[in-house]
Amino acid sequence: MKSKFSVLSLLLLVLFVTHTSFAAELADKAVSENTAESAAAIEELRTLGPAGLNSLMKRYANEIKNHIDDPTLKSDAEWQRITKALDAVSGQKNSYLSGLYWYTDLKQARKVAVQSNKPILSLRLLGRLTDELSCANSRFFRAVLYSNAEIASVLRDRFVLHWQSERPAPVVTIDFGDGRKLERTITGNSIHYVLDSAGIPIEAFPGLYGPKAFLRNLAEAETLFNSLADKKGQNREFALRGHYIVSNNKISAAWYTDIAKTGGKLPEGFIVQKGPNGEVTAINIAALAITKSGVELNILRAMTRTSEALKRITDETAWRNIAALHAADAVLDSRSIALIKRQNPSLSDKEFATMLKTLQASIALDTVRNQYLMRPKLYAWLSQDPSRTDLEKFNEKVYAELFLTPRTDAWLGLLDKDAYTAIDNGGVSKN
Repeated sequence: MKSKFSVLSLLLLVLFVTHTSFAAELADKAVSENTAESAAAIEELRTLGPAGLNSLMKRYANEIKNHIDDPTLKSDAEWQRITKALDAVSGQKNSYLSGLYWYTDLKQARKVAVQSNKPILSLRLLGRLTDELSCANSRFFRAVLYSNAEIASVLRDRFVLHWQSERPAPVVTIDFGDGRKLERTITGNSIHYVLDSAGIPIEAFPGLYGPKAFLRNLAEAETLFNSLADKKGQNREFALRGHYIVSNNKISAAWYTDIAKTGGKLPEGFIVQKGPNGEVTAINIAALAITKSGVELNILRAMTRTSEALKRITDETAWRNIAALHAADAVLDSRSIALIKRQNPSLSDKEFATMLKTLQASIALDTVRNQYLMRPKLYAWLSQDPSRTDLEKFNEKVYAELFLTPRTDAWLGLLDKDAYTAIDNGGVSKN
């Protein structure tokens, strides 16, 4: 028995060394100046999954560390080949900071999720995650979330990652007529879904959240995923609906508390529940009468009516004051700051500090708006909407009714046929 075990161990060792040697050889070829050779090696590494990316990260660890430590380091031809290979294998631009591998085939992601017993974090975006000009939210995800060392570690170790493009990101180019051009993306939104191994959404984070808020979302979603492991049928549905109701109540209570902290006027007719220390634990307003017809519709309304009432008393000044309460959620780590510096080499230290301060304030504002305005609607839909178990149908509803960019509108709301532009055909051209 001992002899058989030794032979098996030796065989596994040989296979491991052979596989490791093969991956290391591919990592060298992936950065070759011979484009045909590098393309073939990159494709092979991509098919190896996270192991292929890890071999690249390990092979060029010194170069990666140098560019992380010094954002002013020159981007020479070799570094450009390294980052090109890393991004192609990982499925994400600026992956040298995150080290994250993204599946673009949901069936593959589901298979890995079953094998690893991990939830899937599925990103829907405009454009592609590998594109410089994907939609604004996804670019911020790369810079302030995926590049964050703690977030990257959680995503790498505890989730299976997947992204899918909703449609191309609309790009506008402004030509100043003197050789200068300004290129930007316009409109568009992104959403992270947390899926079980069957590909059914159990949680969703709409738009951009600050790093600390995003980490909390991930931790809560992972806890929910693990809690469903031994539940099936009605028990699973009961657990999910309980989660959505409790989470929705927490959001309303937090929003109500924030308004009070910032000196805002609180509406009458709210039923406020408090804990032993006087903290707000839940709020509600007068109950809706639920008739026999349209029960599900009324339940949906019941779950969102508190947030709708709070929305009416939260103006722009109130939003900024609330965002200031959550400034800590939007603080960026050193890796994210280093990437932003690399992307803006012409800024002085003073200019960069001002931009960073403005960016973090904007992220804090996005965080509270997405949490307080969009999340309650998602919880209501995840609780009751007929499309909730079909990711494609549910996502279509999200883009149409939450982001207000339905697939039926090819122009994403940017073309107003009632507006006269004094330009032939309204400036519209189709290639």
